[in-house]
Amino acid sequence: MRTILKSVVAALLIATAFGCQAAGSVNGANQGNTAAQASENIVWPKPPDAARIRYVRSIAAPADVGIKRGFFGTIIDVLASRQEDRFVRPTGVAESDGAIYVADPGAQALWIYDAPRQASIAVRQLGDDTLTSPVAVTPQREGRAYVADSISNKIFLVDREGKLVSTIADGALQRPVALAWDASSDRLYVADAVGQQIVVYGSGGNRILSWGSRGTLNGEFNIPAYVTISRTGEILVTDTLNYRVQAFDPNGKFLWKMGRQGDGSGDFASPKGVAIDAEGHLYVVDALFDGVQIFDRGGTLLLGFGSRGRAPGEFWLPTGTFINGRDQIYVADSYNQRIQIFEFVGDSNGSHPAETAKR
Repeated sequence: MRTILKSVVAALLIATAFGCQAAGSVNGANQGNTAAQASENIVWPKPPDAARIRYVRSIAAPADVGIKRGFFGTIIDVLASRQEDRFVRPTGVAESDGAIYVADPGAQALWIYDAPRQASIAVRQLGDDTLTSPVAVTPQREGRAYVADSISNKIFLVDREGKLVSTIADGALQRPVALAWDASSDRLYVADAVGQQIVVYGSGGNRILSWGSRGTLNGEFNIPAYVTISRTGEILVTDTLNYRVQAFDPNGKFLWKMGRQGDGSGDFASPKGVAIDAEGHLYVVDALFDGVQIFDRGGTLLLGFGSRGRAPGEFWLPTGTFINGRDQIYVADSYNQRIQIFEFVGDSNGSHPAETAKR
C-alpha cells in the first residue's frame, strides 16, 4: 500500500511539474508574441512621423528573458508554494554580453539575469557583507560588475556568477548612489550624494581624485544622483536638485551644463538617470514627469517618451537608465517593478517636430 501511495504521489509531482512547465511555455509564447506585436506598434514620435524610439519589451522576472526553471527546481517550487523571484524596486540597470544586472534596494539584492548561460542569480551576501541598499550597478570587464550599497557605503566588484571579487570600503565615502566605469582608463567614477562630490577610484580600489561641493556654481552639486561616461570620455552627472546635467573631463574640469527647473517640455522636475547613445544624444530620466527626454549637447529637446501608467512604454517613478553598444535603452521603472527596454531606430535630430512626454 505504501509503495502504491508513493507511486501516486510521485506521479502527481511529475504531472504537476510538467503541467506547470507546459502552462508556462504556452503563456510565455503568447506573451512573447504579444510583446513582439507591441514593440512594433509602440513608437515615438507617433505616425505619420518616422519612428525614432521603439519599445522592445519589459523584464520583471527570469522568464521574461527566456531563463527556464529546471525540472527539479520546479518540483521544489510546487511543493513549497514558492513564487518566482521578481523585482521589487529596481533603481539601477546595466547590460554586458547578454547578461542584465539590476540593483534592487527593495529586494536588497543585485539580480543577474544571464540568458546566454540560462542562469538567474540573486546576490544578497558578499563575503561578510549583506547587501542592504544596492542602488547602482555598472559593468566592468569579462562579465564583472560593480554594485554600490548606499547604506553600508561600500562598493563591491562581483563576477558573472555573483561571486565577490573585491570591495572598496572608503571611510570618506558618505553615500554612493551612482557608478560609471571607464574601460580606457580603468577608473571607477562614483557619485556621492551626501558628500556632494564625484569620487574616482583606480583598478585596485585606491582613491585617485575627487571634485565637487555643495552649491549652484559650475562644478558644485545639490545631490549628484547619476553618472555616465560618453563615448568621447566626458563624465556626465545628473545634478538633481540643481535641475541640470553637468559635463566634466576625466579629471573633473568643468566643460558644460544643460537643464533648467520647470514643468514644461525640456524642463526638469526630478532628473535621475542619464545616458548617451551612439550619436551623442543625451537621455535624461525624470521621475516626476514619468518619462525620458532626449536632448542634443546644447540642451535642445529633440524627443520625449513615456507617461504615467502601467502599460508598456509607461512609467511610475522611473530612476536609472543604461544604453548598451547596440543603442538599446534600459530604464528602471521602479514602482512598476520592472525594467523596460527600448531601442533607438533613427536620427532624432531630423526635421520632424519633437514628440514630448505627456505630463
